[in-house]
Amino acid sequence: MEVILISLLSHFASGIPPASLPLSLSYHLGFTIAPPFCIFLMLRLTVIFTVAAKMGSQVLVPFRGGEDAHRHLKLMGDLGQVVPMHFNPRDEDSVKAVMAKANVVINLMGRDYETRNYSFEEVNHGMAEKFATIAKEHGGIMRFIQVSCLGASPSSPSRYLKAKAAAEQSVLREIPEATVLRPATMIGTEDRMLNTWAHFAKKYSFVPLFGDGSTKFQPVYVVDVAAAVVAALKDDGTSMGKIYELGGPEIFTMHELAEVMFETIREWPRYVKIPLPVAKAAAMPREILLNKVPFPLPTPSIFNLDKINAISTDTLVSENALTFLDLGIEPHKLRGYPIEFLLSYRKGGPQLGSTVSEGVSPDSLP
Repeated sequence: MEVILISLLSHFASGIPPASLPLSLSYHLGFTIAPPFCIFLMLRLTVIFTVAAKMGSQVLVPFRGGEDAHRHLKLMGDLGQVVPMHFNPRDEDSVKAVMAKANVVINLMGRDYETRNYSFEEVNHGMAEKFATIAKEHGGIMRFIQVSCLGASPSSPSRYLKAKAAAEQSVLREIPEATVLRPATMIGTEDRMLNTWAHFAKKYSFVPLFGDGSTKFQPVYVVDVAAAVVAALKDDGTSMGKIYELGGPEIFTMHELAEVMFETIREWPRYVKIPLPVAKAAAMPREILLNKVPFPLPTPSIFNLDKINAISTDTLVSENALTFLDLGIEPHKLRGYPIEFLLSYRKGGPQLGSTVSEGVSPDSLP
């Protein structure tokens, strides 16, 4: 089987180290996983690549940038299993060339902020529709897995989530047997939530919370999402034509998750609660100037207007939705190993931290 993974080779959350793969040809059994269009929010392809390689899959990696963008991925499989392919996601012939040898498409395309060159609608909706149309015309695509986002809805205050909902509709219209996965906010080694908070807390000694920090959501460990993708790929067809909502086993408010972060990095919890109107006003200049200045603007890390709009409502798994359990997966709680990467932010080393080291004499350390 030949599989296409569509995603963007940056801003992903990794989970499985390359050392977990033996460097032999024993796993090359005929699967080919090709990820042509990589732009996903946090899900680093490395996780899926590693699992897929153990299935004996070949991974065709489409990339837009320089050679360094994909180089680290080649270590995730046997010789010849990870094959980089240069492509242009706006060029239909380029997309067809990447998809030509595949019989499974996994679309991870998505971006939660706009740039001068790519809008929410083009990246999250337009390209997904294009990929589904080309996959349908291909004639040999056995599975199409669309990775969307929990909270995707035509009525969402977020343009990103509206575009994701439109993408789901377009994909299912072109390929009714496609599988749609809606992961919640993903947590992992390179995520842009806990890492952003921890970095901000270390630099400024506080974390900004929009509103009163009471918005509820269900963050999920990125490796569990990767496992769900592979489970949907490997099943007997029971997941085809269905929508799964992939939330973690625990519901947090923004304030509660920030408390977990502070506890893990062992810093004194300090917050600045920013009213939503003030946060939106702070984020507005970038939105106004985005397409009016002749140079690219910085990527918003904290004051992202669309994210601020999104967190104005709770994002939880629906009551009757299909979930991880329907795919045979028990999701991890966000304690211990899933957030172990935060230990690197502890002052004085992994065994210390401000809340510990400030009361410890240096003479008592080994």
